[in-house]
Amino acid sequence: MANPVIVETLKEKFETLRPLMSERLRRQWAATEAKARGHGGMTAVTQAMGLSRNTMAHGLVELAGTRALSTVSLTRGRRLGGEHKPVIETDPTVRQALETLVEPTTRGEPMSPLRWTCKSTRKLAEELRGQGHRVSARTVAGLLHASDYSLHANRKTCEGSSHPGRNAGYPLKAGQLRVGHVR
Repeated sequence: MANPVIVETLKEKFETLRPLMSERLRRQWAATEAKARGHGGMTAVTQAMGLSRNTMAHGLVELAGTRALSTVSLTRGRRLGGEHKPVIETDPTVRQALETLVEPTTRGEPMSPLRWTCKSTRKLAEELRGQGHRVSARTVAGLLHASDYSLHANRKTCEGSSHPGRNAGYPLKAGQLRVGHVR
């Protein structure tokens, strides 16, 4: 456990500078603070900033110069092309596979723009993964939304209170009245 005074000081510094720092600068600043604190510095910084130890380790590698800083521009946190690609770009067949899974359970007016499915995104994602596609339930939800689908679950309707004769067939305990029974 790091010294609470040091953690609080680091937290104040970080919250002051946070709006001005990019992802890369945050990582490098955290690594610099951890290195300056010596033994226990990394723990103090992780508690203060909420960054993982791996993130700070990447910052230390960048500061040591083993990763060329010229490959990353000063305005970007990552190299060009370093961001996550959408699943449609990496697997163009996933949309058709999803349509094939959803089509038998599609509900709604065929001429209406609103279509919906009763299958959950989790179940659809499991079925797609079984076919070899790398998708999550959130990705499936996004793909369905892009295809103008809506998710609807089967829901029981409220039909009023329970029937008065519901317990009529059960034996009564001493002093207990049946619903609707008058003494």
